[in-house]
Amino acid sequence: MSHAALSALTQLAAESEGGNHDSLNPYLTGGSALFILLLLLFVTTRFNRDR
Repeated sequence: MSHAALSALTQLAAESEGGNHDSLNPYLTGGSALFILLLLLFVTTRFNRDR
């Protein structure tokens, strides 16, 4: 990547705003993901007929 392209991309990244959506709560998102993964783990272990 040339120096000019790198400089242009760096300037573009610096101009962009935060990127976080105001309505997304990180604790709610993480808690929901954890709950879904634990639910999938429970379903997988309950229906495992190999044992």
